[in-house]
Amino acid sequence: MDRGPRDPEAQRAATVEAALAALGLPSKVALLGGADMWSVGPVDAGSAGVFGRLVLSDGPAGVRGESWTPEDPSLALPSPTAIGATWDTEAARTAGLLLAQEARRKGAHAVLAPTVNLHRTPYAGRHFEAYSEDPQLTGVLGAALVAGLQEAGVAATPKHYVANDAETDRFSVDVRADGRTLRELYLEPFERIVRTAGPWLLMAAYNSVNGVTMSEHDVLNNGVLRGEWGFDGVLVSDWIGARSTLGCVRGGLDLAMPGPDTAYGEHLVAAVREGRVAEETVDVLARRVLLLAARVGVLDGAPPAVPDSALPAPLDGPAAVRELAARSFVLLRNDYRGEPVLPLEPGGPAESAESAEGGVRRIAVSGLHASAPRFGGGGSSQVFPEQVSTPLDALRAAVPAGTEVTYEPGPDPRSLLAPASGTDGFRLTAVLHGLDDAELARVEQRDGSVRWMGSLPGGIPFPDLGRVELVGEFTPGTSGTHRLAVRGVGHFRLEAGERVLYDAELQAESEDPAAAFLNPPQRTFLLDARAGQDPLPVRLVHSVPAHGVGGLFGLVSFELGYGPPAVPEQELIERAAQSAAEADCAVVFVGTTEESESEGVDRETLALPGSQDALVARVAQANPRTVVVVNAGAPVLMPWREDVAAVLLCWFPGEAGGAAVADVLLGAAEPGGRLPTTWPDAEDHLPVRQVVPDSDGQLPYAEGPYIGYRAWLRAGEAEPAYWFGHGLGYTRWEYEFMNITAIGVAGDSDGDGDPYRPVAKITVRVRNSGYRAGREVVQLYLGPEGPDRRLASFAVVEAGAGDAAEASLPVPLRAVQTWDETRLTWHPCPGPHRFAVGRSVADIRLTAELELKLAD
Repeated sequence: MDRGPRDPEAQRAATVEAALAALGLPSKVALLGGADMWSVGPVDAGSAGVFGRLVLSDGPAGVRGESWTPEDPSLALPSPTAIGATWDTEAARTAGLLLAQEARRKGAHAVLAPTVNLHRTPYAGRHFEAYSEDPQLTGVLGAALVAGLQEAGVAATPKHYVANDAETDRFSVDVRADGRTLRELYLEPFERIVRTAGPWLLMAAYNSVNGVTMSEHDVLNNGVLRGEWGFDGVLVSDWIGARSTLGCVRGGLDLAMPGPDTAYGEHLVAAVREGRVAEETVDVLARRVLLLAARVGVLDGAPPAVPDSALPAPLDGPAAVRELAARSFVLLRNDYRGEPVLPLEPGGPAESAESAEGGVRRIAVSGLHASAPRFGGGGSSQVFPEQVSTPLDALRAAVPAGTEVTYEPGPDPRSLLAPASGTDGFRLTAVLHGLDDAELARVEQRDGSVRWMGSLPGGIPFPDLGRVELVGEFTPGTSGTHRLAVRGVGHFRLEAGERVLYDAELQAESEDPAAAFLNPPQRTFLLDARAGQDPLPVRLVHSVPAHGVGGLFGLVSFELGYGPPAVPEQELIERAAQSAAEADCAVVFVGTTEESESEGVDRETLALPGSQDALVARVAQANPRTVVVVNAGAPVLMPWREDVAAVLLCWFPGEAGGAAVADVLLGAAEPGGRLPTTWPDAEDHLPVRQVVPDSDGQLPYAEGPYIGYRAWLRAGEAEPAYWFGHGLGYTRWEYEFMNITAIGVAGDSDGDGDPYRPVAKITVRVRNSGYRAGREVVQLYLGPEGPDRRLASFAVVEAGAGDAAEASLPVPLRAVQTWDETRLTWHPCPGPHRFAVGRSVADIRLTAELELKLAD
């Protein structure tokens, strides 16, 4: 291969070496830590050029950029669980392209995505941010998203390496797992992504694994990640996850974030000058950061990995998000007296043999999530979209004239009041004051949420900020006892009219440093007001501690919450039931809340919050043609699932989720998703539940490699509500035949070869035997019946009514290997190898056996 001076890769390498040679020790060390919350550099390399300012941004369901505020909106994508439910590599690649497009718009060079931890248990609070319980599905989709991001010249950052699968004590927990469990489950998605997609960054997790924190884990970072897999990118800490200068250097951590006060900096300079760290070791770390800068185009003289002329064509963001959402929705149930109730046929008689009886002229919608849906999960993945489509508005806009859509919100399932907004009657402005009480800046607020991280409006330095006031007016729309709330950490003074409702300190309820802004406490106060009165002046004053919450980094985060006068819950439920009784069909929207699914805290129960189960049960009693739409990023219990006509899972669908829900309910789009995770029927039946470390701070993965569907198959005592891979769609599929072609390949037991090249190719022909076009996810499992059966390959096919389609399913070598704890290497699973093709792990349609000849 010609690797002369015209070769971009050779030119990048030469430029990196020239820049490294021109840097002194302090400048090289400056590359290894953040300059602020989100960026590295710039660093002047003299005649060799300049390392420009390299900006990282949170993901993975949107790109926030350097601001975390509603005043700087971002495109909100469906949650990673939704992307996982597509089982579609092209959908994941599209998500990556959208993230890259947003990153470029916001001036970011790297996105902290995808999250490829596993759904070990649905109690994990950040479950919605990862794809699946299955390592193969996770790895394939994660690699596709990385490819989409980097195809557009933006660095991907798979995270959190490794075993960061729950939130409880996540900074200190020590995960204990044997080699087989780590290799076959938790390391597997990272290995596939590194080997097949070549990410330019990777994030080390907060937690420890077998006694060593991941930012310092020499064996897993230097030995496995770099030595075995060949990772040549930057290993970055999770934010504030780098704690020891020498430990991080020995563990191969290239970049400590955020800055400027990190475990590196002056500490590392001193360690080199005192002879405790060799400067050549610093060079190794700095070289990788320089290569990253070259790849994303912020190193002078180095051609970027993707020049502007090669960037992909721009996407219509809202349209793409809407399509991704519909493709992810999972139809769990669709049976009204032996016939499907969905899709709804509004305004007239049914047009197809698969439609439910009669036309629909009145639809009774209920549930708060219809008018206030959760488009994304809480925590660092949260973004603020410019506009959110609600299912209620979208349904009303989509039904034809003559079809009525009524609405009853039912009981509010939230235990926390939402930020006060214009629709509640508030007009608010944030006013920033300096230490000398002078006004520094004034910002019009979209709602009562104030959040700035890393930077302040107008470029005001954090040390100059003394307090923030949220001031404005409240015009009551109804008479009664209204509720105002303060949420945050620190000192607050709340005034309404001439009353002082609160003047005291709010303390964080967790030792997790991030909890101060991810899950702060809230205090609620009552305010009597009547409709028609003059607007009430409202003022919430927050005294800002030096450098923000906890002194960790610049951060201001608090909320003014609001709730209207309360109505008894049973009255709200009866209103919804009465409306349903008078309608042709009922659609109830239920889901989780910010309190029940968020980064920083694990779930205590899988039950739907509040009285939502009672709402569904009562509406279904009033109208048996009840459809339930579940707006949740992770499994919830559905005790009423057999008593309703249909259950549609819409996940956290992103900003266009309401329009996508209307598309699917009315048949303009098919619910194309399949479950990426097994959904339990009851909490007592969950085979893996533990997320709380023991008294020694250890969390044993005692179940070994048996999580998800393999754990359910192993337990064998109870059936889940819905198995991994389940999903109905709007048509029927027949599986006609499968062909297997073996491909000769060496065993690769030493790990030097490609474990993802195929050892067999499966061709499956399926036929759409329904009345409309549809999509099918063809799933291939390997192994005997029982807990050792595992997903090996999958493919999405499309076909019109009556047409056939063929799915091509390559079987990678890794699918027929297992980790040998004694020999510390991979070896082939013994044959004969049983192939099972079906619509879920529990709905197998075709099977065959073939002896694959694999070297050990």
